[in-house]
Amino acid sequence: TWKWVVGPMFLYLCERLVRFWRSQQKVVITKVVIHPFKTIELQMMKKGFKMEVGQYIFVKCPAVSKLEWHPFTLTSAPEEDYFSIHVRIVGDWTEGLFNACGCDKQEFQEAWKLPKIAVDGPFGTASEDVFSYETVMLVGAGIGVTPFASVLKSVWYKYCHDATNLKLKKIYFYWLCRDTHAFEWFADLLQSLEAQMQEKNNAEFLSYNIYLTGWDESQATHFIVHHEEEKDVITGLKQKTLYGRPNWENEFKTIAGQHPGSRIGVFLCGPESLADTLNKQSISNSEADPRGVHFIFNKENF
Repeated sequence: TWKWVVGPMFLYLCERLVRFWRSQQKVVITKVVIHPFKTIELQMMKKGFKMEVGQYIFVKCPAVSKLEWHPFTLTSAPEEDYFSIHVRIVGDWTEGLFNACGCDKQEFQEAWKLPKIAVDGPFGTASEDVFSYETVMLVGAGIGVTPFASVLKSVWYKYCHDATNLKLKKIYFYWLCRDTHAFEWFADLLQSLEAQMQEKNNAEFLSYNIYLTGWDESQATHFIVHHEEEKDVITGLKQKTLYGRPNWENEFKTIAGQHPGSRIGVFLCGPESLADTLNKQSISNSEADPRGVHFIFNKENF
């Protein structure tokens, strides 16, 4: 028995030592941004830190808890000179981090007063393969939208720097959420990308649909009244917010018809039930002919 136990235990100890060493490296909080509905953005720098799109890190704040590590998806792009996470205040630990960063105070917080942060990572996810396809479908449900902040930012940087060598030519983005209030920062990002794409005369590069799954009759009536306005009354985007859930069969068939003979990457960050639906649609809408359209499903569940 000991022969089978010693090997895995040795590898486990090595992994713990590497994590301990990485967690001791100095992390500097360069900026704290307070977003609406008690969401904060921490922008940080760490020597030798390298990331890819959609990756995540573990974060520890000794001022809040000396033992607790919490995973957060990186919302910055690799092209930026810092890395960032967005933290929504929903529990004791996040509340403690909120207060430790001085976000509960009205006055300006000096940099030296910000708490020490330990970071372990980054760790990879399926989203890293986005740039391997010419056409992709990105599906984020609720908080699962955060990996695609990094993806969309990086796509924009690559597009501006060298659009001709960028393999990715078309993005279909779907965002499913009960309400947009908790993720207004992401709506702001979409608004910025929308404006910049129009300036580049390539508004068709990014097609997106926002679905509000938690709605009532009064909201629906308000939506109908303002539907003809130039910008959506909820998000401020030109693309109107939709109510309910997508008809995935229709969406897949439409995209397959527009991109015949393509390999289309389908990327999800969301619940397992949605993953099952998208996986089945990816299989059923892929053709048996190798020269036909094929949907390649990738998931990240929470």
